[in-house]
Amino acid sequence: MTVAVALDGKVGGVFTLQATFEVPSHGVTALLGPSGSGKTTILRALAGLDRIAGTIIVDGVVWQDGDIFLAPDLRRTGYVFQGMSLLPHRTVAANLDYAIHRSPPGAFARDDIIDRAGIGHLLGRRPARLSGGEAQRASIARALLSQPRLLLMDEPLSALDSDARAQLLDWLENLLAGIGIPVFYVTHDNAEARRIAAQTLRIREGSIES
Repeated sequence: MTVAVALDGKVGGVFTLQATFEVPSHGVTALLGPSGSGKTTILRALAGLDRIAGTIIVDGVVWQDGDIFLAPDLRRTGYVFQGMSLLPHRTVAANLDYAIHRSPPGAFARDDIIDRAGIGHLLGRRPARLSGGEAQRASIARALLSQPRLLLMDEPLSALDSDARAQLLDWLENLLAGIGIPVFYVTHDNAEARRIAAQTLRIREGSIES
């Protein structure tokens, strides 16, 4: 099974995205390229946050084509941003439970994800009391507990200092290798892409480079 994408259209009436690719529906695909090349635009199109002309087919199910456009909630994508995206007024535990209560039953169990993320000792804290690396671990755990069909990660390490980045990269490499769903991972760092991804799509000026 695969994730098949063929997009060709303008974004905001200015930027043109021309992206056609097909990747396995498991493992990590890195979207690699300079700032402004279209990496995040592809993620947003996969999530259904931006509507760009073309098709997206996931495991044989049409998410969009000329007639169909699934709303973001029907696509069930988990999205991890550059900066902390936790609800600031809730504890880590409450952030996780928020995702669970809004999602159908699925493969990712609360206790297992907490253990894999190494955040058991953080459950009672609010986001303001977390380091950058701790907050990203909690954000990734929350994204997985939303039971996504795709996990979308937009430069999740870019806001961290070098030490925290190195530690989280080690953890991410192990975590993403075993979660069993397709992951799209945006980065502009070649070394990071080599560590994280099974395949890499290089993007420049809105197009996939051959």
